Amino acid sequence: MAAPINVNTGSGGQNTENEDSDLCDFLFTLSDLAEETMTQLPVLIRRDECKACTRPIRVCWCPYLPPKPIDIKTNVYILQHPYELSRCLRTAPMLVRSLPSEKCHVIQGKKFPRSRHPDLLEVMESPKTIMLSPGPDAIDIETLPLTDITEYNLILIDGTWAQAKGIYYQNPILKIPQKVQINYSSKSKYIIRTQPNDSSLSTLESAAVALSILENKPDIIDILTKPLVALCNFQLQHGATSHQSKEYRIKNGLWTKKLPKSWLKKQENAENSKTNDAV
Repeated sequence: MAAPINVNTGSGGQNTENEDSDLCDFLFTLSDLAEETMTQLPVLIRRDECKACTRPIRVCWCPYLPPKPIDIKTNVYILQHPYELSRCLRTAPMLVRSLPSEKCHVIQGKKFPRSRHPDLLEVMESPKTIMLSPGPDAIDIETLPLTDITEYNLILIDGTWAQAKGIYYQNPILKIPQKVQINYSSKSKYIIRTQPNDSSLSTLESAAVALSILENKPDIIDILTKPLVALCNFQLQHGATSHQSKEYRIKNGLWTKKLPKSWLKKQENAENSKTNDAV
């Protein structure tokens, strides 16, 4: 008589089904727990933002802009480094919104080749174009001939000092216009940002001083910088600190970082110049 055959009824498969069922129950329980926890978390309310300056309404600087764009003869051209767009505290938008749109032009980029920017090249080649760029070949802006019908093109570079230098040296067309500089005794009102030296000004302030001279309207400085002063006051009220210039901090032993070689070289040249003058 043949021995009975032991047939496997698949008890292992049954165990697998039970395990899958337990896993599903666990996942459903975990999901319910997560949902319950989320409902108990405080709801974060996004602060209302100004659509114009993108700042929170409570610290919006728009009310400090002039009631209407300032009437000027000068055509302002701002060559803006692309990284400026990502900065939270910028001054160029204040300038743009304070002047007539047909008088203030923003051109973004790092390189402006002649072939791709023929209109800009035409502006650069105009005898009425001046570029705000302090240096040995720059003349005092106050020495320019001015009349009631004089219409200058004012070129500004908007970016950090390093970015501005990069733009200037990488673009041959920027060597074309007459360079001008401003002699302004007051310190920058942009006190929440460290300036290279006590005579350094923000893009907005530089334009304001230059326009006050070109337009023969001294009050333009206070009008254009009013939103900047408001911005700095808002930031100081919310924990920001007032910054001294790098030059001031170095001279007074407040600079804790390694001194840049360029600054050391500049100081060495200044000392040599004093020695030569004494001789």
